[in-house]
Amino acid sequence: MKVAKTANEAFAEAMRQIDPDVVAAYPITPATEIVQIFSQFVADGLVKTEFVAVESEHSAMSACIGASASGARAMTGTSSQGLALMWEMLYIASALRLPIIMAVVNRALSAPINIHCDHSDTLGARDSGWIQIYSENVQETYDNVIQAVRIAEHPDVKLPVMVTTDGFILSHCLETMDMLTDEEVKEFIGNPPERENLLKSIEEGKPITIGALDLQDYYFEHKRQQSEAMKNALKVIPQIGKEFGEKFGRSYDFFEKYNLDDAEVGIVVMGSTAGTGKEIVDEMRKEGKKVGLLKLRVFRPFPFNQLSEVLSHLKVVGVM
Repeated sequence: MKVAKTANEAFAEAMRQIDPDVVAAYPITPATEIVQIFSQFVADGLVKTEFVAVESEHSAMSACIGASASGARAMTGTSSQGLALMWEMLYIASALRLPIIMAVVNRALSAPINIHCDHSDTLGARDSGWIQIYSENVQETYDNVIQAVRIAEHPDVKLPVMVTTDGFILSHCLETMDMLTDEEVKEFIGNPPERENLLKSIEEGKPITIGALDLQDYYFEHKRQQSEAMKNALKVIPQIGKEFGEKFGRSYDFFEKYNLDDAEVGIVVMGSTAGTGKEIVDEMRKEGKKVGLLKLRVFRPFPFNQLSEVLSHLKVVGVM
């Protein structure tokens, strides 16, 4: 179904179709609309989600951690300073291997105060153990959120995922997109796989501890498992992107090449910059210049082997 949506609306609609158990959020520009729209879905009874209106973004992630540790599908949304306020909890969410999904609208970090887009918020969180997926347009914003659920919950991964879209450039701009039916989304994400959680352990009479003190003997072992999970995501992400393409006609990988194979000069970009970049590539190609573009979609895990292979033939590479 073709519809006109902003990226914020696309985020909210995808969340409605996913129908998570818990959404905890605190509004912040330019991501406010995501949870505002979703809260209306809750009020109208369109989802079964428990919506928790918290006092800060730190609390939002804390609530998502508690919900996910109890076995719930948990989601949130934020931007810029809000993501920065979550910093401490980002590391806890990933280290506890909780498949939380976060919609992030990229916005510059102050100061000076700037409500518009750059990627300093999510790039600042690059080593927090979260998978990071960037979107070029509204369609990708929507598709990426749906795939993120499968990636995060995959038994070989079990890591939180942040899906990003560019503030105002995409978050508040209408674009035409193809929207899946509710049934198609539910079938694609399926039921969450069984995993250890607090409530299940109590019900079964075998209570567990989550987030306990970890000393030298086991701390390294658990951090190694977390690192291996990120490596496993290098296999899982393209598999799910391919499956999505087979079902819905739009395939996804770590990156997209645009006129790159025969290029002598290329640029590497992320997010909505790719749309403008492709236009420039087209113009320069008409002038006879062998230029191309690589749009990086997945920044964590960083696909360095794949990137080096597709960029190795270029005489000049510009990274924006």
